Amino acid sequence: MNSTKTGNRPRIRRESPLVWVACVVVLFAAADAHAYIGPGAGFAAVSSMGGIVIAFLAAMFALISAPVRMLIRWFKRRKAHARARVRRVVVLGLDGMEPKLFEQFLSEGKLPNFKRLMEQGCFHRLGTVAPPLSPVAWSSFLTGCNPGKHNIFDFLTRDRRNYMPMMSSVHISSHRRTLKILGKEIPYGAPEMRGLRRGKPFWTTLGEYGIFSSVIRVPITWPPEKHNGVLLSAMCLPDLRGSQGTFSFYTSKGKDAEHTGGEQIHVEFKNGVVDSYFVGPPGKDGKPVHTPFRVTMDPQTGHARIKIGKDTHELIPGKYTPWITVEFKLGFRSKVTGICEILLLGSQPHFEMYVTPFNIDPNAPAMPISHPNVYSQYLAKTQGNFATLGLAEDTWAMNEKILDDDGFLHQCIEADAEREVMFFDALKKVKDGLVVCVFDGTDRIQHMFWRYIDPQHPGRQGQCPADRQRRLAIEDLYKRNDELVGKVMAQCNDEKTLLFVISDHGFNSFRRGIDWNRWLIDHGYMTLKPDAKPGAKYLANVDWSKTRAYCLGLAGIWLNVKDREAQGIVEPGEEERKLREELCAKMSEARDPQGGEPAVKRAMDSRVIYKGPFKTEAPDIIVGYNEGYRVSWEAAVGDITDAAFRDNTKAWSGDHCIHPSLVPGVMFCNRVIEADAPRLMDIGPTALEMFGVPTPDIMDGKAMQVLEWGQRSAGAKAVDLRREAATT
Repeated sequence: MNSTKTGNRPRIRRESPLVWVACVVVLFAAADAHAYIGPGAGFAAVSSMGGIVIAFLAAMFALISAPVRMLIRWFKRRKAHARARVRRVVVLGLDGMEPKLFEQFLSEGKLPNFKRLMEQGCFHRLGTVAPPLSPVAWSSFLTGCNPGKHNIFDFLTRDRRNYMPMMSSVHISSHRRTLKILGKEIPYGAPEMRGLRRGKPFWTTLGEYGIFSSVIRVPITWPPEKHNGVLLSAMCLPDLRGSQGTFSFYTSKGKDAEHTGGEQIHVEFKNGVVDSYFVGPPGKDGKPVHTPFRVTMDPQTGHARIKIGKDTHELIPGKYTPWITVEFKLGFRSKVTGICEILLLGSQPHFEMYVTPFNIDPNAPAMPISHPNVYSQYLAKTQGNFATLGLAEDTWAMNEKILDDDGFLHQCIEADAEREVMFFDALKKVKDGLVVCVFDGTDRIQHMFWRYIDPQHPGRQGQCPADRQRRLAIEDLYKRNDELVGKVMAQCNDEKTLLFVISDHGFNSFRRGIDWNRWLIDHGYMTLKPDAKPGAKYLANVDWSKTRAYCLGLAGIWLNVKDREAQGIVEPGEEERKLREELCAKMSEARDPQGGEPAVKRAMDSRVIYKGPFKTEAPDIIVGYNEGYRVSWEAAVGDITDAAFRDNTKAWSGDHCIHPSLVPGVMFCNRVIEADAPRLMDIGPTALEMFGVPTPDIMDGKAMQVLEWGQRSAGAKAVDLRREAATT
């Protein structure tokens, strides 16, 4: 039985008799598990019954011990509260905020609220991690650990079995168990979803001491984990199709085509009418399910109407629709809904329409996106539909020149506005506990608009018509963030609230990409097959019997180690260690033939820089690039080009995948913090200490020294006196 709340009274929902029948069928089917048996079917049956008995005994023990556990939690909470220095900690995350840009805009008088916060408390540059990528950095923030303990080193990792790229933070399997009935296989159960990040978030520790936490859109929190509070997941949360975001581009010009991050669908445009379909999740046969639609143009206004099922929506050229709910039928009495926004790009001379990736519907999530599951429904009921995709801003549609500056900015500003409503709802409701919310706009807009603030960038021209270019997009972003900070300060202006404003890393230009696989070939570490085909993807051309190292992902280089990689040849141990040292030395000396600049600040041996049980899961070498450089787009996914260095001409013109010393984050606080070199992983332990909760031994971060409300350090007092004297 499941219970849901109606008002203040719990309502018991009675399950259909079919559900109970299905449960009985599943129970008896467990005995027929030949694929996993070994000794015989009898063993499987006994194991299943043993599991039932163990589960029953565990449930009985949990029931009997519940009062004892409640009493222990009560004492722990009472002890923590007696030591607590605050009632509430608020962390506002601005992903990728760059300290040098902040200091520039501050000196120009454009950030008055940041200035007020800095003068009330403090501002520090915040040490990030290696590599300074968002999934790695935010994982260190929430666990208080170095990557060797939380197991996230990149967006991508490699599948040891076949050298193919795969997600580093989550495992999603489409495999479902099946029952054979009358010769037919009937799937049941849900696909496997398993988070690969290790370590305990600091808000889970707070929950063990009875402290409530509201966590909104912090990266690498999917699948959502249980804790004492609510959570809405973010980065790596897939779209309805199970991808990290697949857009659709409909056009009457040209045939169907592939776009990185999306697909192009050819349509017939006759008499002002287009008939086509939306592409949905896989059905029972594994093929994507389609939902038809019809677009009818009005020749007088240039507007259009799109009919989806029984619903009709207006399309205005150059203007996004609100979130639209679309239903996909998976089979008999089986359906799922997703939400999308539609942008009519034009109808003359060709019809063109962009559809965002189908986000999971927060009103009826097809898979868990929040904790508890009803939290996403609560948010949708109170504020309407909102983006749920982990990377909601469609950077690839802009890279592919389907979206222009305005089309992309709309997504960024809308996503941050949706998040702001959630954040202030949490600030209003949580007066005792932790509130954390991360805004992505800083990261996404700097990625795509850095070309406008870097006069030397190769992608500065040609991305967008001059009349639609947004050259002040980054400055306007920092001003919007300043307004946000002002509103947050108004909600946190009391001595019992500790406010942090932080970023996970800074930002820099990405002018030139390095194809490390070509570099490895040129230096004798990689060999291609004699019949290598041009343009083959995912390292398909590599002769593994003669290859000692390869590149995959944004962070670094993997060695082809024997008995670790599928076709490894490098002997583990001494040969492996010497090869790592040799490559680190040579890569650190890599120079760009165009100008002779050093491209790498330092290539680092991951076995040296990481500590913890998962350090062997990292790339063998982590590359700390110099300003202006990064791994090339091709090498990141295992493609091999004909040149080691090439210009980056995409709209994605800024990045932070360089040496961590070159891209520190920022930290503001409404109290003075005395710290010589604060780090991102120190925020969690500091929050624990302020609540009176001891820091777990496994954490690498340390609690920083936070002065009392209104107290000034000796150095700050001296600055105040000098400022007063100068004013006088």
